[in-house]
Amino acid sequence: MLKDHFRPQSFNGIDDIVIVGGGLAGLFCALKLAPRPVTILAAAPIGHGASSAWAQGGIAAAMSPGDTFEKHVADTVTAGAGIVDEKMTRMMVAEGPARIHDLLEYGVPFDRDLEGKLLLSREAAHSERRIVRVRGDMAGKAIMEALIAAVRRTPSIRIIEGYVVEELVREGRFISGVVARPDAGQSKTRVSFPARAVVLCSGGIGHLYAVTTNPWEACGQGVGMAARAGAIIADPEFVQFHPTAINIGKDPAPLATEALRGDGAVLVNSAGHRFMLDIHPDGELAPRDIVSRGVFAEVQAGRGAFLDCTKAVGKHFPEMFPTVYASCLAASIDPVTQPIPVVPAVHYHMGGVLTDGQGRTSIDGLWAAGEVTSTGVHGANRLASNSLLEAVVFAARIAESIKGTLPAPKLTEWGDDAGENDDPVTVEDSPPFKVLRSLMSECVGVVRTRESLTRAIREIAALERANNRLRFANIITTAKLIAVAALQRTESRGGHFRADCPSERPEWQRRTYLTLAQAERLAAEVAETEPA
Repeated sequence: MLKDHFRPQSFNGIDDIVIVGGGLAGLFCALKLAPRPVTILAAAPIGHGASSAWAQGGIAAAMSPGDTFEKHVADTVTAGAGIVDEKMTRMMVAEGPARIHDLLEYGVPFDRDLEGKLLLSREAAHSERRIVRVRGDMAGKAIMEALIAAVRRTPSIRIIEGYVVEELVREGRFISGVVARPDAGQSKTRVSFPARAVVLCSGGIGHLYAVTTNPWEACGQGVGMAARAGAIIADPEFVQFHPTAINIGKDPAPLATEALRGDGAVLVNSAGHRFMLDIHPDGELAPRDIVSRGVFAEVQAGRGAFLDCTKAVGKHFPEMFPTVYASCLAASIDPVTQPIPVVPAVHYHMGGVLTDGQGRTSIDGLWAAGEVTSTGVHGANRLASNSLLEAVVFAARIAESIKGTLPAPKLTEWGDDAGENDDPVTVEDSPPFKVLRSLMSECVGVVRTRESLTRAIREIAALERANNRLRFANIITTAKLIAVAALQRTESRGGHFRADCPSERPEWQRRTYLTLAQAERLAAEVAETEPA
Protein backbone atom coordinates (compact mmCIF):
# COMPACT_ATOMS: atom_id res chain seq x y z
CA MET A 1 0.00 0.00 0.00
CA LEU A 2 1.30 3.44 -0.90
CA LYS A 3 1.95 5.49 2.19
CA ASP A 4 1.91 9.21 1.50
CA HIS A 5 2.42 11.46 4.51
CA PHE A 6 1.72 14.80 2.88
CA ARG A 7 -0.84 17.50 2.71
CA PRO A 8 -3.38 17.76 -0.15
CA GLN A 9 -1.15 20.17 -2.10
CA SER A 10 1.62 17.55 -2.41
CA PHE A 11 2.44 16.41 -5.93
CA ASN A 12 0.46 13.16 -6.11
CA GLY A 13 1.13 11.02 -9.18
CA ILE A 14 3.76 13.28 -10.73
CA ASP A 15 7.53 13.53 -10.42
CA ASP A 16 10.29 15.95 -11.26
CA ILE A 17 13.05 14.51 -9.07
CA VAL A 18 13.09 11.02 -7.58
CA ILE A 19 15.40 10.26 -4.66
CA VAL A 20 16.06 6.57 -4.06
CA GLY A 21 16.60 6.01 -0.33
CA GLY A 22 15.42 7.64 2.87
CA GLY A 23 18.67 7.90 4.79
CA LEU A 24 20.65 11.00 5.72
CA ALA A 25 21.82 11.81 2.18
CA GLY A 26 18.35 11.40 0.65
CA LEU A 27 16.50 13.45 3.27
CA PHE A 28 19.12 16.22 3.35
CA CYS A 29 19.12 16.48 -0.45
CA ALA A 30 15.31 16.71 -0.52
CA LEU A 31 15.33 19.49 2.05
CA LYS A 32 17.98 21.40 0.11
CA LEU A 33 15.91 21.06 -3.09
CA ALA A 34 12.75 22.50 -1.50
CA PRO A 35 10.43 24.01 -2.66
CA ARG A 36 11.05 21.96 -5.79
CA PRO A 37 8.81 18.84 -5.98
CA VAL A 38 10.66 15.73 -4.87
CA THR A 39 9.59 12.13 -4.31
CA ILE A 40 11.58 9.96 -1.91
CA LEU A 41 11.20 6.22 -2.46
CA ALA A 42 12.11 4.29 0.69
CA ALA A 43 12.18 0.50 0.98
CA ALA A 44 11.44 0.60 4.71
CA PRO A 45 9.48 3.04 6.89
CA ILE A 46 11.45 6.26 6.74
CA GLY A 47 14.42 6.21 9.09
CA HIS A 48 14.22 2.48 9.82
CA GLY A 49 16.14 1.06 6.87
CA ALA A 50 18.99 3.57 6.90
CA SER A 51 22.48 2.95 8.26
CA SER A 52 22.56 6.68 9.07
CA ALA A 53 20.07 6.14 11.90
CA TRP A 54 22.40 3.59 13.47
CA ALA A 55 25.53 5.74 13.34
CA GLN A 56 26.84 6.11 16.89
CA GLY A 57 29.97 8.22 16.56
CA GLY A 58 28.83 11.49 15.00
CA ILE A 59 29.96 13.92 12.31
CA ALA A 60 33.56 15.07 11.87
CA ALA A 61 34.06 18.79 11.29
CA ALA A 62 37.04 21.04 12.00
CA MET A 63 35.36 23.51 14.38
CA SER A 64 37.44 23.59 17.57
CA PRO A 65 39.89 26.47 18.29
CA GLY A 66 42.96 24.25 17.84
CA ASP A 67 41.75 22.51 14.71
CA THR A 68 42.10 23.51 11.06
CA PHE A 69 40.81 22.31 7.71
CA GLU A 70 44.38 21.33 6.83
CA LYS A 71 44.62 19.03 9.85
CA HIS A 72 41.31 17.38 9.01
CA VAL A 73 42.39 16.88 5.39
CA ALA A 74 45.76 15.48 6.54
CA ASP A 75 44.09 12.96 8.87
CA THR A 76 41.71 11.89 6.09
CA VAL A 77 44.56 11.44 3.61
CA THR A 78 46.60 9.43 6.11
CA ALA A 79 43.71 7.10 6.94
CA GLY A 80 42.93 6.67 3.24
CA ALA A 81 46.23 4.90 2.61
CA GLY A 82 47.50 6.85 -0.36
CA ILE A 83 44.51 7.03 -2.72
CA VAL A 84 42.35 9.81 -1.26
CA ASP A 85 41.23 12.47 -3.76
CA GLU A 86 42.64 15.52 -1.96
CA LYS A 87 40.71 18.07 -4.02
CA MET A 88 37.37 16.44 -3.16
CA THR A 89 38.44 16.08 0.47
CA ARG A 90 39.37 19.76 0.83
CA MET A 91 35.99 20.73 -0.57
CA MET A 92 34.17 18.38 1.83
CA VAL A 93 36.12 19.52 4.88
CA ALA A 94 35.74 23.23 4.05
CA GLU A 95 31.95 22.90 3.78
CA GLY A 96 31.61 20.78 6.92
CA PRO A 97 30.96 23.54 9.49
CA ALA A 98 28.23 25.11 7.32
CA ARG A 99 26.47 21.73 7.04
CA ILE A 100 26.68 21.27 10.83
CA HIS A 101 24.91 24.62 11.21
CA ASP A 102 22.27 23.46 8.70
CA LEU A 103 21.64 20.41 10.87
CA LEU A 104 21.36 22.61 13.96
CA GLU A 105 18.73 24.69 12.15
CA TYR A 106 16.83 21.51 11.31
CA GLY A 107 16.72 20.78 15.03
CA VAL A 108 19.54 18.28 15.65
CA PRO A 109 20.38 18.49 19.40
CA PHE A 110 24.17 18.17 19.22
CA ASP A 111 25.93 17.94 22.59
CA ARG A 112 27.03 21.29 24.05
CA ASP A 113 29.20 22.33 26.98
CA LEU A 114 28.09 24.53 29.90
CA GLU A 115 28.75 27.65 27.82
CA GLY A 116 26.52 26.41 25.00
CA LYS A 117 29.39 25.63 22.63
CA LEU A 118 29.40 22.42 20.61
CA LEU A 119 31.04 19.62 22.57
CA LEU A 120 33.65 17.93 20.38
CA SER A 121 35.17 14.49 20.95
CA ARG A 122 38.03 12.55 19.38
CA GLU A 123 37.93 9.24 17.52
CA ALA A 124 40.53 6.89 16.06
CA ALA A 125 43.06 8.41 13.64
CA HIS A 126 41.83 11.99 14.27
CA SER A 127 44.56 14.33 15.53
CA GLU A 128 42.05 16.70 17.15
CA ARG A 129 38.72 16.62 18.95
CA ARG A 130 36.32 17.26 16.06
CA ILE A 131 33.43 14.77 16.36
CA VAL A 132 30.05 16.41 16.95
CA ARG A 133 27.89 13.93 18.88
CA VAL A 134 24.48 13.55 20.51
CA ARG A 135 24.31 11.96 23.97
CA GLY A 136 27.53 10.08 23.39
CA ASP A 137 26.38 7.41 20.95
CA MET A 138 23.03 8.59 19.57
CA ALA A 139 24.06 10.98 16.79
CA GLY A 140 22.62 9.00 13.88
CA LYS A 141 19.26 8.44 15.54
CA ALA A 142 18.94 12.08 16.62
CA ILE A 143 19.98 13.46 13.23
CA MET A 144 17.51 11.24 11.41
CA GLU A 145 14.66 12.11 13.79
CA ALA A 146 15.27 15.83 13.26
CA LEU A 147 15.48 15.51 9.46
CA ILE A 148 12.39 13.32 9.27
CA ALA A 149 10.45 15.96 11.22
CA ALA A 150 11.77 18.69 8.90
CA VAL A 151 10.86 16.67 5.81
CA ARG A 152 7.34 16.04 7.10
CA ARG A 153 6.92 19.81 7.53
CA THR A 154 7.93 20.43 3.90
CA PRO A 155 4.93 20.17 1.52
CA SER A 156 7.05 19.87 -1.65
CA ILE A 157 8.55 16.55 -0.45
CA ARG A 158 6.60 13.34 -0.79
CA ILE A 159 7.78 10.14 0.89
CA ILE A 160 6.56 6.84 -0.47
CA GLU A 161 7.49 4.04 1.93
CA GLY A 162 7.71 0.34 1.24
CA TYR A 163 8.77 0.76 -2.41
CA VAL A 164 11.89 -1.21 -3.31
CA VAL A 165 13.57 0.30 -6.36
CA GLU A 166 14.76 -2.52 -8.63
CA GLU A 167 15.81 -0.82 -11.84
CA LEU A 168 17.12 2.43 -13.27
CA VAL A 169 15.47 3.25 -16.61
CA ARG A 170 17.97 4.36 -19.23
CA GLU A 171 17.06 6.00 -22.53
CA GLY A 172 20.16 6.63 -24.62
CA ARG A 173 22.60 8.73 -22.57
CA PHE A 174 20.06 9.54 -19.88
CA ILE A 175 18.51 7.94 -16.83
CA SER A 176 14.83 8.79 -17.23
CA GLY A 177 13.31 7.25 -14.11
CA VAL A 178 13.13 4.17 -11.92
CA VAL A 179 11.02 1.05 -11.53
CA ALA A 180 9.99 0.02 -8.01
CA ARG A 181 8.07 -2.81 -6.37
CA PRO A 182 5.52 -1.83 -3.68
CA ASP A 183 4.67 -3.55 -0.38
CA ALA A 184 8.29 -3.70 0.78
CA GLY A 185 9.17 -5.47 -2.45
CA GLN A 186 6.50 -8.17 -2.05
CA SER A 187 3.94 -6.93 -4.58
CA LYS A 188 3.46 -8.89 -7.81
CA THR A 189 3.18 -5.62 -9.74
CA ARG A 190 5.76 -2.89 -10.27
CA VAL A 191 5.43 0.85 -10.67
CA SER A 192 7.44 3.13 -12.95
CA PHE A 193 8.48 6.60 -11.84
CA PRO A 194 9.63 8.76 -14.79
CA ALA A 195 11.82 11.64 -13.62
CA ARG A 196 14.06 14.36 -15.00
CA ALA A 197 16.61 13.65 -12.30
CA VAL A 198 17.26 10.56 -10.19
CA VAL A 199 19.35 10.82 -7.04
CA LEU A 200 20.62 7.46 -5.82
CA CYS A 201 20.99 7.41 -2.02
CA SER A 202 20.40 3.71 -1.45
CA GLY A 203 23.10 3.00 1.11
CA GLY A 204 25.85 0.45 1.48
CA ILE A 205 26.66 -3.23 1.04
CA GLY A 206 26.92 -4.62 4.58
CA HIS A 207 24.36 -7.39 4.15
CA LEU A 208 26.40 -8.95 1.40
CA TYR A 209 28.35 -10.35 4.37
CA ALA A 210 27.32 -12.73 7.14
CA VAL A 211 28.40 -10.38 9.96
CA THR A 212 27.54 -6.70 9.57
CA THR A 213 26.40 -3.70 11.57
CA ASN A 214 24.15 -2.51 8.71
CA PRO A 215 20.37 -2.91 8.32
CA TRP A 216 19.25 -5.55 5.81
CA GLU A 217 18.36 -2.89 3.22
CA ALA A 218 22.11 -2.22 2.86
CA CYS A 219 22.74 -5.15 0.53
CA GLY A 220 24.37 -3.45 -2.44
CA GLN A 221 21.32 -3.06 -4.67
CA GLY A 222 22.11 0.55 -5.55
CA VAL A 223 25.64 -0.15 -6.77
CA GLY A 224 24.38 -3.16 -8.73
CA MET A 225 21.55 -1.19 -10.34
CA ALA A 226 23.88 1.61 -11.37
CA ALA A 227 26.46 -0.83 -12.75
CA ARG A 228 23.78 -2.69 -14.72
CA ALA A 229 22.69 0.67 -16.18
CA GLY A 230 26.28 1.31 -17.32
CA ALA A 231 27.68 3.53 -14.56
CA ILE A 232 31.37 3.44 -13.64
CA ILE A 233 32.03 1.91 -10.22
CA ALA A 234 35.08 3.06 -8.26
CA ASP A 235 37.13 1.29 -5.56
CA PRO A 236 34.68 -1.58 -4.89
CA GLU A 237 37.35 -3.76 -3.25
CA PHE A 238 37.68 -1.45 -0.25
CA VAL A 239 35.34 -2.70 2.47
CA GLN A 240 35.72 -1.38 5.99
CA PHE A 241 35.19 -3.75 8.88
CA HIS A 242 34.33 -2.19 12.21
CA PRO A 243 36.62 -3.90 14.71
CA THR A 244 34.21 -3.83 17.65
CA ALA A 245 30.82 -5.21 16.72
CA ILE A 246 29.32 -6.85 19.81
CA ASN A 247 29.72 -10.61 19.37
CA ILE A 248 26.41 -11.95 20.65
CA GLY A 249 25.10 -13.70 17.52
CA LYS A 250 22.66 -10.99 16.44
CA ASP A 251 22.06 -10.03 12.77
CA PRO A 252 22.77 -7.17 12.29
CA ALA A 253 25.45 -7.11 14.98
CA PRO A 254 25.12 -4.27 17.51
CA LEU A 255 27.99 -1.83 17.49
CA ALA A 256 30.35 -0.83 20.29
CA THR A 257 31.12 2.67 19.06
CA GLU A 258 34.60 3.92 18.21
CA ALA A 259 34.07 6.63 20.82
CA LEU A 260 34.54 4.06 23.60
CA ARG A 261 38.14 3.53 22.49
CA GLY A 262 38.48 7.28 22.03
CA ASP A 263 37.55 7.61 25.71
CA GLY A 264 40.16 5.06 26.78
CA ALA A 265 38.57 1.59 26.52
CA VAL A 266 41.11 -1.14 25.66
CA LEU A 267 41.04 -4.38 23.67
CA VAL A 268 42.10 -7.56 25.46
CA ASN A 269 41.97 -11.28 24.72
CA SER A 270 40.63 -13.99 27.04
CA ALA A 271 43.94 -13.97 28.94
CA GLY A 272 43.57 -10.24 29.60
CA HIS A 273 46.46 -9.34 27.27
CA ARG A 274 46.18 -5.94 25.56
CA PHE A 275 47.11 -7.25 22.11
CA MET A 276 46.81 -4.07 19.98
CA LEU A 277 49.96 -2.61 21.57
CA ASP A 278 51.87 -5.50 19.96
CA ILE A 279 50.56 -4.50 16.52
CA HIS A 280 50.56 -0.69 16.29
CA PRO A 281 51.99 2.18 18.39
CA ASP A 282 48.55 3.81 18.56
CA GLY A 283 47.06 0.63 20.03
CA GLU A 284 43.26 0.76 20.03
CA LEU A 285 43.30 4.09 18.18
CA ALA A 286 45.08 2.69 15.13
CA PRO A 287 43.18 2.87 11.81
CA ARG A 288 40.17 0.59 11.67
CA ASP A 289 41.61 -1.89 9.18
CA ILE A 290 44.58 -2.58 11.45
CA VAL A 291 42.41 -2.93 14.56
CA SER A 292 40.00 -5.19 12.65
CA ARG A 293 42.79 -7.54 11.61
CA GLY A 294 44.10 -7.58 15.18
CA VAL A 295 40.68 -8.53 16.56
CA PHE A 296 40.14 -11.05 13.72
CA ALA A 297 43.47 -12.77 14.49
CA GLU A 298 42.58 -13.18 18.18
CA VAL A 299 39.14 -14.59 17.34
CA GLN A 300 40.57 -16.96 14.70
CA ALA A 301 43.21 -18.16 17.19
CA GLY A 302 40.48 -19.07 19.68
CA ARG A 303 41.56 -16.48 22.25
CA GLY A 304 38.60 -14.19 21.61
CA ALA A 305 38.60 -10.40 21.72
CA PHE A 306 36.96 -8.16 24.31
CA LEU A 307 36.51 -4.42 24.71
CA ASP A 308 37.23 -3.57 28.33
CA CYS A 309 35.51 -0.33 29.32
CA THR A 310 35.40 -1.00 33.04
CA LYS A 311 38.16 1.46 33.97
CA ALA A 312 37.80 4.10 31.24
CA VAL A 313 34.01 4.43 31.39
CA GLY A 314 32.85 2.28 34.30
CA LYS A 315 29.78 3.46 36.19
CA HIS A 316 29.18 6.30 33.70
CA PHE A 317 28.42 3.82 30.89
CA PRO A 318 24.57 4.03 31.05
CA GLU A 319 24.39 7.79 30.57
CA MET A 320 27.44 8.18 28.31
CA PHE A 321 26.68 5.33 25.89
CA PRO A 322 23.04 4.32 26.34
CA THR A 323 22.70 2.49 23.01
CA VAL A 324 25.71 0.23 23.59
CA TYR A 325 24.66 -0.28 27.21
CA ALA A 326 21.19 -1.45 26.18
CA SER A 327 22.63 -3.88 23.59
CA CYS A 328 24.93 -5.37 26.20
CA LEU A 329 22.25 -5.73 28.85
CA ALA A 330 19.98 -7.48 26.32
CA ALA A 331 22.72 -10.13 26.04
CA SER A 332 23.19 -10.32 29.85
CA ILE A 333 26.50 -8.43 29.72
CA ASP A 334 27.09 -5.56 32.16
CA PRO A 335 29.75 -3.35 30.49
CA VAL A 336 30.22 -1.42 33.73
CA THR A 337 31.88 -4.48 35.27
CA GLN A 338 32.45 -6.90 32.36
CA PRO A 339 34.47 -6.76 29.11
CA ILE A 340 32.33 -6.79 25.95
CA PRO A 341 32.97 -9.66 23.45
CA VAL A 342 33.70 -8.16 20.03
CA VAL A 343 34.25 -9.30 16.44
CA PRO A 344 34.94 -7.44 13.15
CA ALA A 345 31.82 -6.76 11.11
CA VAL A 346 31.28 -5.10 7.74
CA HIS A 347 30.50 -1.50 8.56
CA TYR A 348 31.17 0.75 5.56
CA HIS A 349 31.95 0.52 1.86
CA MET A 350 34.53 3.00 0.59
CA GLY A 351 33.71 1.96 -2.99
CA GLY A 352 30.58 2.64 -4.97
CA VAL A 353 29.19 4.60 -7.87
CA LEU A 354 31.78 7.08 -9.13
CA THR A 355 30.68 10.71 -8.71
CA ASP A 356 32.19 14.13 -9.25
CA GLY A 357 32.16 17.17 -6.97
CA GLN A 358 28.51 17.85 -7.81
CA GLY A 359 27.44 14.28 -7.15
CA ARG A 360 27.02 13.51 -10.87
CA THR A 361 27.62 9.94 -11.98
CA SER A 362 28.98 8.87 -15.38
CA ILE A 363 25.40 8.68 -16.74
CA ASP A 364 23.45 11.86 -17.48
CA GLY A 365 20.37 12.33 -15.31
CA LEU A 366 21.76 10.25 -12.43
CA TRP A 367 23.24 11.79 -9.31
CA ALA A 368 24.28 9.87 -6.19
CA ALA A 369 25.18 10.61 -2.57
CA GLY A 370 26.02 8.75 0.62
CA GLU A 371 27.49 5.31 1.01
CA VAL A 372 26.35 4.10 -2.43
CA THR A 373 28.96 6.43 -3.93
CA SER A 374 32.72 6.62 -4.22
CA THR A 375 33.65 10.30 -4.17
CA GLY A 376 37.30 9.56 -3.43
CA VAL A 377 37.29 11.23 -0.01
CA HIS A 378 37.65 7.94 1.89
CA GLY A 379 40.41 6.39 -0.20
CA ALA A 380 41.17 2.84 0.88
CA ASN A 381 40.02 3.30 4.47
CA ARG A 382 37.41 5.77 5.75
CA LEU A 383 38.37 8.05 8.60
CA ALA A 384 35.87 7.67 11.47
CA SER A 385 32.80 9.95 11.29
CA ASN A 386 33.66 11.31 7.83
CA SER A 387 30.79 9.35 6.27
CA LEU A 388 27.95 11.45 7.69
CA LEU A 389 29.93 14.56 6.75
CA GLU A 390 30.31 13.29 3.18
CA ALA A 391 26.58 12.52 2.98
CA VAL A 392 25.40 16.03 3.91
CA VAL A 393 28.08 17.91 1.97
CA PHE A 394 27.50 16.11 -1.32
CA ALA A 395 23.71 15.95 -0.87
CA ALA A 396 23.71 19.75 -0.64
CA ARG A 397 25.98 20.01 -3.69
CA ILE A 398 23.64 17.73 -5.67
CA ALA A 399 20.72 20.02 -4.87
CA GLU A 400 22.68 22.99 -6.24
CA SER A 401 23.72 21.00 -9.30
CA ILE A 402 20.17 19.96 -10.13
CA LYS A 403 18.90 23.51 -9.67
CA GLY A 404 21.56 24.73 -12.08
CA THR A 405 21.14 21.93 -14.61
CA LEU A 406 17.34 21.76 -14.55
CA PRO A 407 16.25 25.24 -13.49
CA ALA A 408 12.52 24.74 -14.05
CA PRO A 409 10.48 21.77 -12.79
CA LYS A 410 8.79 19.58 -15.38
CA LEU A 411 6.27 17.18 -13.90
CA THR A 412 5.62 13.75 -15.40
CA GLU A 413 2.81 11.27 -14.73
CA TRP A 414 3.80 7.86 -13.41
CA GLY A 415 1.99 4.56 -13.79
CA ASP A 416 2.09 0.78 -13.83
CA ASP A 417 3.79 0.18 -17.19
CA ALA A 418 6.80 -1.32 -15.50
CA GLY A 419 7.84 -4.15 -17.78
CA GLU A 420 9.13 -7.26 -16.06
CA ASN A 421 6.72 -8.62 -13.50
CA ASP A 422 8.48 -11.57 -11.87
CA ASP A 423 7.34 -13.10 -8.61
CA PRO A 424 8.45 -11.19 -5.55
CA VAL A 425 10.96 -12.66 -3.12
CA THR A 426 12.05 -11.71 0.36
CA VAL A 427 15.71 -11.40 -0.52
CA GLU A 428 17.10 -11.53 3.01
CA ASP A 429 15.41 -14.89 3.68
CA SER A 430 16.25 -16.60 0.39
CA PRO A 431 18.73 -19.53 0.40
CA PRO A 432 20.88 -18.05 -2.43
CA PHE A 433 21.34 -14.82 -0.48
CA LYS A 434 22.39 -16.73 2.65
CA VAL A 435 24.89 -18.68 0.54
CA LEU A 436 26.23 -15.43 -0.92
CA ARG A 437 26.65 -13.81 2.51
CA SER A 438 28.61 -16.76 3.84
CA LEU A 439 30.73 -16.86 0.69
CA MET A 440 31.60 -13.15 0.90
CA SER A 441 32.55 -13.38 4.58
CA GLU A 442 34.69 -16.46 4.05
CA CYS A 443 36.39 -15.50 0.78
CA VAL A 444 36.19 -11.70 0.41
CA GLY A 445 36.38 -10.73 4.07
CA VAL A 446 38.91 -9.26 6.51
CA VAL A 447 41.72 -11.39 5.02
CA ARG A 448 41.74 -12.33 1.32
CA THR A 449 43.91 -14.46 -0.97
CA ARG A 450 44.04 -15.17 -4.68
CA GLU A 451 42.66 -18.64 -3.96
CA SER A 452 39.73 -17.37 -1.88
CA LEU A 453 38.85 -14.62 -4.36
CA THR A 454 39.00 -16.99 -7.33
CA ARG A 455 36.67 -19.35 -5.50
CA ALA A 456 34.29 -16.46 -4.71
CA ILE A 457 34.14 -15.37 -8.37
CA ARG A 458 33.41 -18.92 -9.56
CA GLU A 459 30.67 -19.46 -6.98
CA ILE A 460 29.15 -16.04 -7.68
CA ALA A 461 28.96 -17.04 -11.36
CA ALA A 462 27.12 -20.24 -10.38
CA LEU A 463 24.64 -18.28 -8.27
CA GLU A 464 24.11 -15.90 -11.19
CA ARG A 465 23.36 -18.74 -13.60
CA ALA A 466 20.72 -20.12 -11.23
CA ASN A 467 19.10 -16.73 -10.57
CA ASN A 468 15.99 -15.33 -12.26
CA ARG A 469 15.25 -12.49 -9.83
CA LEU A 470 16.01 -8.90 -10.81
CA ARG A 471 16.63 -7.76 -7.25
CA PHE A 472 19.08 -10.56 -6.54
CA ALA A 473 20.79 -9.79 -9.86
CA ASN A 474 21.53 -6.28 -8.55
CA ILE A 475 22.90 -7.67 -5.28
CA ILE A 476 25.08 -10.34 -6.86
CA THR A 477 26.39 -7.81 -9.39
CA THR A 478 27.80 -5.78 -6.50
CA ALA A 479 29.37 -8.89 -4.96
CA LYS A 480 31.02 -9.69 -8.30
CA LEU A 481 32.43 -6.16 -8.63
CA ILE A 482 33.95 -6.34 -5.13
CA ALA A 483 35.48 -9.79 -5.69
CA VAL A 484 36.88 -9.01 -9.14
CA ALA A 485 38.42 -5.71 -8.02
CA ALA A 486 39.91 -7.44 -4.96
CA LEU A 487 41.47 -10.12 -7.18
CA GLN A 488 42.87 -7.48 -9.53
CA ARG A 489 44.53 -5.49 -6.73
CA THR A 490 47.59 -7.60 -5.95
CA GLU A 491 48.62 -5.69 -2.83
CA SER A 492 47.25 -4.81 0.60
CA ARG A 493 45.99 -1.28 1.17
CA GLY A 494 43.51 0.09 3.71
CA GLY A 495 40.38 -2.03 3.95
CA HIS A 496 41.70 -4.48 1.32
CA PHE A 497 44.12 -7.02 2.80
CA ARG A 498 45.66 -9.82 0.74
CA ALA A 499 47.52 -12.39 2.88
CA ASP A 500 49.38 -13.46 -0.27
CA CYS A 501 50.33 -9.83 -1.09
CA PRO A 502 50.66 -8.29 2.39
CA SER A 503 52.46 -5.05 1.43
CA GLU A 504 51.46 -1.91 -0.42
CA ARG A 505 52.88 -1.67 -3.94
CA PRO A 506 53.68 1.71 -5.56
CA GLU A 507 52.12 0.74 -8.90
CA TRP A 508 48.79 0.23 -7.10
CA GLN A 509 48.72 3.66 -5.48
CA ARG A 510 45.73 4.59 -7.58
CA ARG A 511 41.99 4.23 -7.52
CA THR A 512 40.09 1.43 -9.25
CA TYR A 513 37.57 2.24 -11.98
CA LEU A 514 35.44 -0.62 -13.21
CA THR A 515 32.38 -1.11 -15.41
CA LEU A 516 30.19 -4.17 -15.22
CA ALA A 517 31.29 -5.18 -18.73
CA GLN A 518 34.94 -5.11 -17.63
CA ALA A 519 34.16 -7.08 -14.47
CA GLU A 520 32.31 -9.72 -16.48
CA ARG A 521 35.26 -10.16 -18.83
CA LEU A 522 37.64 -10.62 -15.89
CA ALA A 523 35.22 -13.02 -14.18
CA ALA A 524 34.97 -15.06 -17.39
CA GLU A 525 38.78 -15.34 -17.52
CA VAL A 526 38.75 -16.68 -13.95
CA ALA A 527 36.03 -19.19 -14.85
CA GLU A 528 38.14 -20.47 -17.76
CA THR A 529 41.19 -21.22 -15.59
CA GLU A 530 41.55 -24.50 -13.73
CA PRO A 531 40.71 -24.40 -10.00
CA ALA A 532 43.80 -24.48 -7.77
